[in-house]
Amino acid sequence: MFFSSRPTTHRRALAAAGTAVALALTAVACGSSDDSASMPGMEHMATDKGLSDAQDGYRLTSSQRSLVAGEQADYRFTVTGPDGKPVTGFAVDQTKRMHFYAIRSDLTGFQHIHPAMAADGTWSADLAALTPGEWRMFASFTPNSGAGKGKDFVLSRSVTAPGRATRTPLPAAAGSTRVDGYTVTVKGEPMAGMAHPLTVSVAKDGEPVTDLQPYLDTYAHLTAFHEGDAAFAHLHPTTKVNGNHGGPDLSFHAELPTAGNWRLFLQFRTGGTLHTAALTLRVG
Repeated sequence: MFFSSRPTTHRRALAAAGTAVALALTAVACGSSDDSASMPGMEHMATDKGLSDAQDGYRLTSSQRSLVAGEQADYRFTVTGPDGKPVTGFAVDQTKRMHFYAIRSDLTGFQHIHPAMAADGTWSADLAALTPGEWRMFASFTPNSGAGKGKDFVLSRSVTAPGRATRTPLPAAAGSTRVDGYTVTVKGEPMAGMAHPLTVSVAKDGEPVTDLQPYLDTYAHLTAFHEGDAAFAHLHPTTKVNGNHGGPDLSFHAELPTAGNWRLFLQFRTGGTLHTAALTLRVG
């Protein structure tokens, strides 16, 4: 057995290490809201990625921490401002005052909803049936008054759908995918933390699609979630809308903050039907 010849120094080192651990734990506790509850694979909370329920005095609140799996559900939430009161004034962004997203921890089950707000500031999002597992609910909005006027916020909370959960592996990164008979191709090689253009092309039966209809004041809506923590990113369209004849090529401004795999969800409309294509993009 080995005994240190300098026990006092050894004890001081141990004490210092213990203090460092305690400070680290305190920092984590202070930096987390009461909702930043751990979800498998979704532990790293950061306000700039939509993974916190609070930012700059604004907070996403809800009494619902679980929703019944396999049934349609009404998720109710409120956004409170720095004064602690519900916010009722929101700016219009892409024709809506609130964009709401539900995503499962394995990046399946994507839902994009535009909820309704009651006079008291309570929002109601009508969710399609959730599969069992851990989900994160994102609220994307811009206050039109107060301290946060004109600033874009993305806040989120975790929700559990109880039951036997089966995790679906993320599909490998690919340059194209198919949905409802359409082929969606994504071109571009974005780097983490850098602005980069992406081009999305839509084809059907080998022919370019040129009859995309406007959806949310654009020809396609594109959101992305990061594998592992479900960090959120909205990729802004730069293609101008000009009647019911969009496509086949659509341009987006991409700025994805973290390297790794991102699951992209592209929504576009043809003949009055909304299509949602999913594709995995590798970001260096």
